[in-house]
Amino acid sequence: MADMNNDITLFNELIEILLNEEKKNPVADRIEANKLYASLDLSLNESPMVDDEFKTALRDVVISTPKTATNLFFNQLFGGRQSKAVLGDLLAVMLNNSMYTYKVAGPQVGIEQEIIRKSCELIGYGPQSNGTFPTGGSMSNYMALVMARDAKDPACRSKGMTKPMVIYTSKESHYSNAKNTSFTGIGKDNIRYIEADETGRMIPEKLEATVIEDIKNGFVPTYVNATAGTTVLGAFDPIDKLADITEKYDMWLHVDGAYCGSVIFSEAYKHLLKGVERSNSFSYNAHKMLGTPLTCSIILVNDKKHLHNSFSNDADYLYQTDGDDFNLGKTSFQCGRRNDALKFWTLWKSVGTSGLTQIVNQQFELANVARNYVKNHPDYTLYSFEDSISICFNYKNIDPTTLCTVLYEHQVTVVGFGSFKEDTFVRLVTVNANNTTQDILHFFKVLETFVEENPSVFETKDEAINI
Repeated sequence: MADMNNDITLFNELIEILLNEEKKNPVADRIEANKLYASLDLSLNESPMVDDEFKTALRDVVISTPKTATNLFFNQLFGGRQSKAVLGDLLAVMLNNSMYTYKVAGPQVGIEQEIIRKSCELIGYGPQSNGTFPTGGSMSNYMALVMARDAKDPACRSKGMTKPMVIYTSKESHYSNAKNTSFTGIGKDNIRYIEADETGRMIPEKLEATVIEDIKNGFVPTYVNATAGTTVLGAFDPIDKLADITEKYDMWLHVDGAYCGSVIFSEAYKHLLKGVERSNSFSYNAHKMLGTPLTCSIILVNDKKHLHNSFSNDADYLYQTDGDDFNLGKTSFQCGRRNDALKFWTLWKSVGTSGLTQIVNQQFELANVARNYVKNHPDYTLYSFEDSISICFNYKNIDPTTLCTVLYEHQVTVVGFGSFKEDTFVRLVTVNANNTTQDILHFFKVLETFVEENPSVFETKDEAINI
C-alpha cells in the first residue's frame, strides 16, 4: 500500500509537469531517431534505479514524447483529451479486469454491453444486434471480414477456404483491408479497389459493374467495405446505394466508421450515414472523434449470431458461470482483453448523449472555420469538401511534404500530408474538440509566420520560393 501511495504521488507530479509543458511548449522538442538512445536513458540495467534518478528518467521521457493533446497537434485522426474519459481509463488500469467472463469482470460487462446496446439503437439495428470492443479499427475491419467469409461459406471454419471469394472496397479506404484479405485466406489478389468520385466517395455504378464481371469469371462476391470518413479526405461512401448492391448480390456490407462513425451522435451530421441500418456490421472509434484515450474501438453487428458463429469456442477452464450473454470472450477475437469500455462509459455517463453531440458538432464547426479561412486566403489552395473534418490545402506552392516535415523538425506544429488522385497536400484534421476557433486561426498564423521568417528553408520544384 505504501508503494502504491508513493507511486500515485509520483504520477501526480509527472502529470503536473506534463500539463505545464503542454502549455509552455505545445510541440515536444524533437529527438532525431538516430540520436534517441544517446539523448535519453532508456537502458534496462541489472541494478535497481534509486528514486530520484527514476523520477528524472520518467520526467525526461514524458516531456520528450510527442504531445497529442495540445492545440498544435493536427497530425493524426485523434487528438485532445477528455478528462472524464481519462478518469475512466485510470480506473480501468487500477481495477485490472479482463473482459472475457462475468466472473472476473462483473459490472464492467454490463458497462460494455450498455454502450453496445445504445450504439446499436443509435444506428437503427434491431433487437438481435450486438457487438464487442476490438483492439482498434483495423481489427474491427478484420472481424467484419471474418464474419462475412464464414457467412458465405459456413464450412470454412473447419474445412478451410473452398470458394474463390472476392471483396470490394474504395481506393480511398483504410490500408487494413489489404492486410485482412491476407489474414483471412481470401488473398490480396482478390480485393477489388473501386474508383472514387471527385469528393472521395466510392462510385456505386463502378462497384456493380465489377461485381457482375467477377460473377461472369467464376468468383464469389462476398464483402463490401464502405468507409465513413476516408483517411485522407474524410469522405463518406454512399451507404444506401451500396446496400442496394450488396442486398442484390448477397454480399456482406461493413461500414468502417473508425474515423468519423461517431457522427451517429449528431442529428446535424447523422445523414452522412444514411442507410447504415441496412449494413451487416458497423464500427467506430471513440478514441478519434470522441476523444477517449487510445484505444477504444467498437464493432456492431446487425445479427449477433455472426459474432458467435465466427468467434465462439468452448473452454471449460474459462467459461464456468453466468451464461454466454455475460461471458464476452465468446464473441471477441481475443481471450484476455483490457477494459476499453469504462473510459467511454465515464465520458458518456458524465456528459450525456447531448454532450457527445456537442463534441462531434464542435469538430465540424472547427472544420468550417479552417475551410473558410483557406477558401478566402489567396495564398492557399483548397482540395477538400464540405461535411468533412479533414481540411486539405497547399500554401504558396510549397511542397506539402517539405512543409509538414520542416514544421515538425522545428517544433512549430505537427500536421501531416496526404494524397488524392494526382494531388498531394497538407491535411489538417479538426478532431480535437477541445480546440476553439482561435486555436484553428492560431495554427494558420504559426504556419504563415514560420514560412515568412524562414524563406530559405522552402523550395519549389525549380527554385527557392519567393515569399
